[in-house]
Amino acid sequence: MSCYASLARWYDSLTGDVGYEHFADFYEAEFKRDGGEFRLLLDLCCGTGTLTAEMCSRGYELIAVDSSADMLMEAQEKAAGMAVPPLLLCQDAAELDLYGTVDACYSSLDGINYIPFEDLIEVFRRLHLFIRPGGLFIFDIRLPEWLKELDGQAFVDEKDDLLCLWRAEFLEDENAVFYGMDIFSREGELWRRSEEEHIEYAHSPEALKELLISSGFEDVRLISDCPQGDAGRLFISARRSET
Repeated sequence: MSCYASLARWYDSLTGDVGYEHFADFYEAEFKRDGGEFRLLLDLCCGTGTLTAEMCSRGYELIAVDSSADMLMEAQEKAAGMAVPPLLLCQDAAELDLYGTVDACYSSLDGINYIPFEDLIEVFRRLHLFIRPGGLFIFDIRLPEWLKELDGQAFVDEKDDLLCLWRAEFLEDENAVFYGMDIFSREGELWRRSEEEHIEYAHSPEALKELLISSGFEDVRLISDCPQGDAGRLFISARRSET
């Protein structure tokens, strides 16, 4: 089963309560705290590009990367008509390849949780290469204890023309939660059923901090006073070393 294929079309309607402006406010506060110049940003695992569009509207230049072509098609629709549209790239995070450096990279809404820890070694190495010296890397994760509490739970999201049923199972040997999704979408008088499977890995903040430092980042901060901090979310901010 694929991930973010059939769901891409419905992702925005299912996440309408996210509050992307709060995420943008948080990143801008981190930029201000740093005091450096931040103009060109990388939105890693950008999804349908809602936050990309928000950051563009605030005057930043954006490169937005995601491994799902279906999600990027949704992002392309948002980019239409922008004075300075983002550059959209369909790339796996572990194969990131940019034409130059960016001032900062951010990754939102569990993007890093979707990447196995062994692959993060290469992801962080590439980010160290493509973030300018002294630039920032900011991302959020769902905490391991929050993901483990999902085990055995079932959820229903229902709209007029959509029914999404998903079940969560946490596997200790994989250190990950598996979501099985059944998506029923209305097509005229009929309903189409599709399936997806999503996997989120339970990364420990301490292990991520160690990996960032070994990858050439410094001043690593774990920030719990953050958007959705009361819903198991933690932000991590790190500075790319000057060397």
